[in-house]
Amino acid sequence: MSPEQQSIKQLLQSGCGEFVVCGGARNAGLVALLEAAEGLQVWKHFEERGAAFFALGRVKDHAQPCAVVTTSGTAVAECLPAVIEAFYTNKPLIILSADRPAEFRGSGAPQVIEQEEIFGNYAARSIEEWDGHGPLHLNVPCEESEISAEPWHAEVEGFLAKRLSFEVRNLLKFFDDGVFKGIIAMVGGLEPEEREDVFYFLKDLGIPVVADINSGIREALGDLLVPEQTFKGNLPGRVLRLGEVPVGRLWRDLEENPAVEVLSVCRNGLPGLARESTVIHAEVGRVIRGLGTPDAIGDVRDDFINARPIWSRIDERLEALPDSEPGLVNLLSVYATTGESLFIGNSLPIREWNDFGQRETPYARVFANRGANGIDGQLSTWLGATAETPDSWGVFGDLTALYDLAAPAMLPQVEQKGRVLIVINNGGGQIFEKLPRLANLTEEQRAAIVQPQEVRLQSWAEMWGMDYLKIESREGFDDLEAGERTLFVELIPDAAQSDQF
Repeated sequence: MSPEQQSIKQLLQSGCGEFVVCGGARNAGLVALLEAAEGLQVWKHFEERGAAFFALGRVKDHAQPCAVVTTSGTAVAECLPAVIEAFYTNKPLIILSADRPAEFRGSGAPQVIEQEEIFGNYAARSIEEWDGHGPLHLNVPCEESEISAEPWHAEVEGFLAKRLSFEVRNLLKFFDDGVFKGIIAMVGGLEPEEREDVFYFLKDLGIPVVADINSGIREALGDLLVPEQTFKGNLPGRVLRLGEVPVGRLWRDLEENPAVEVLSVCRNGLPGLARESTVIHAEVGRVIRGLGTPDAIGDVRDDFINARPIWSRIDERLEALPDSEPGLVNLLSVYATTGESLFIGNSLPIREWNDFGQRETPYARVFANRGANGIDGQLSTWLGATAETPDSWGVFGDLTALYDLAAPAMLPQVEQKGRVLIVINNGGGQIFEKLPRLANLTEEQRAAIVQPQEVRLQSWAEMWGMDYLKIESREGFDDLEAGERTLFVELIPDAAQSDQF
């Protein structure tokens, strides 16, 4: 059995039945074998960075491993950003890289780099050391022999990741003493299978909740949902974090307030803070089920009452400044409820959706890349996560789109019916304009950080065969109607209204 055959057999035995193949000479044997197989899903991409993020999206969609097949050399290195994202979100993304034979290493010959440990601590390097949580890198030395592959049938075995350990006693203790100081929950991104457990758990507790859009439960929480501004200068005594690291400023403020006790329940086992805190490394739903029905705690500090005027002021400004960026995002959040899925991009869109998005109607499925909080590969991940889902909505910033201009190359291979791609084009990295610590910089210094741009993206939409719609005011939404082809919406807020907001 050749090294190519052996590596593919190992992946099939580990439950990997989907592959994203990138063209190349060194990996041609791997690609030929996969193309000749029956029973596999094989996607094709010309660019490894986008392919890796697309594969990450496939993992997000069905919670099964997906492998990217690359040629040798820097093609492998292109996968690093997606591997990092998979590491911090505990996703089984696999990189299957072809390499030149061992004797070429260190020679400086064409297409030869040090591939064996290229991903460092971010990826397991063998099936034996991989537990199904996080990325795996298999590097396969391939000989330069004639390539042929006869048709064959692939048998994919069931994927079973090792269970993560957890300690319920820490959670019980967190609730038992000191709750009189005030306790709130902060909910970051959750896996789909965790959302129902978390929702009913929080309902039973009855404590105030700050929930991100990618939690999947934000809109269902009703009166339990409070804006994070409620706690500005008024931090609670304890914070229970469930899921991924929360998006907003409140979580970062905890860094400078060590008196606030923090307990995190998360899949990657990382605290998300540099200061002392407690972490339960586990599937969130599993911990909650192990705890049983909790006793109600409720709001012990009148946080619900304090939240009401904040929501009211936000709603008043949304009505008064409808063409501001928050105003257009709010209306967009209403339209997006008609979709089968929603992907929210970093960095400003997800924060604006948390602060200004509608709060009544839950979305069917919600995705985001919040592991490393980066903006690269977002469109590719969206396409992978929703490749088989009609009526899929993706919302991104302008720089995020410019980082991933090749992503629409995958459109002919994915479901396009009802697909809506929205780019909020506000002329650069406007999130940096909101950082207080940059307030004293010169205009030139701020411009170097914000990277203002005046790009209009209609020709990009036409290049990839997308329908195009420009929206500059609330009235522009009247023409928002998706069809059989992907609809690209360039959302351009009124800058003056945004500043006034």
